[in-house]
Amino acid sequence: MTAPQTQGISILLVDDHPVVRQGYRRVLEHQDDFHVVAEADNAADAYRAFKAHAPAVVVMDILMPGASGLEAVRNIRSRSSSTRILVFSMHCEAAQVKAAFNAGANGYVTKGSAPAELIRAIRAIIRGEQAISDDIARVLALESLSPSGSALDQLGEREIEILRQLAAGATTEQIAANLNLSIKTVQNYHYLIKTKTGMRTDAQLVRLAVECGLASL
Repeated sequence: MTAPQTQGISILLVDDHPVVRQGYRRVLEHQDDFHVVAEADNAADAYRAFKAHAPAVVVMDILMPGASGLEAVRNIRSRSSSTRILVFSMHCEAAQVKAAFNAGANGYVTKGSAPAELIRAIRAIIRGEQAISDDIARVLALESLSPSGSALDQLGEREIEILRQLAAGATTEQIAANLNLSIKTVQNYHYLIKTKTGMRTDAQLVRLAVECGLASL
C-alpha cells in the first residue's frame, strides 16, 4: 500500500446508514485535503472498496448487518500495515474499544463527539498517533480502576465478534458464512466463549452481550 500523500488524504467511509454517511461525508470534505474516495454499508463491501481504492484512511462503523466492522478492520489490517483505521461508533463500551484496537484500529471516536473531534482524530492517526475521543478515554480510565474488570476481558476479538452475532440472533451457519469459517470452527468458538465467560446457556450469553454493549434487546 502507498503511504498517505501530503497533497490529499483519501478516505473510505463505512456506515450502514446512508443519511449518516452523507452527513459525515460533508463534514470530511469540508476539509480541503480530505477526499472521500469510496463508501460502503457493510463489512464485505468495505473490504472490496478498500482493495479497489487503497485509501489512506478508513473511517469504520462497528455494528452493521452481517459481519461487523471488526471483521473488516481485521481484514484490512492483514492486507496493509500502513492504512490508518479509525473506528467511528455510537458504542463506547470498554470491551468493544479493546476489541477494535486488538483487531488493528488506530483510533476510536464515538458518534456523540463533535465533528471537530473526528477531524482531529483522523489527522492524529495520519501522523502515526493513536486517537480516542474524550468519552472513550473516560470509559477506559474507569474500566482500568475496576478490580473485577469485564466478563469479556478473556475473549479475543474473533470471539467477541461471534458473541455479537450470536446475540443478534444469527445461526451457526450464518456466522460461518459471514466470517468465512467452517461450522465446526464456529461451534468450537461458541463452546470457548461459554467456558471463558462462565455462561451456561445462550440466553445468558445474550444477556452478557447486552450488558456489555455488544447487542441490544
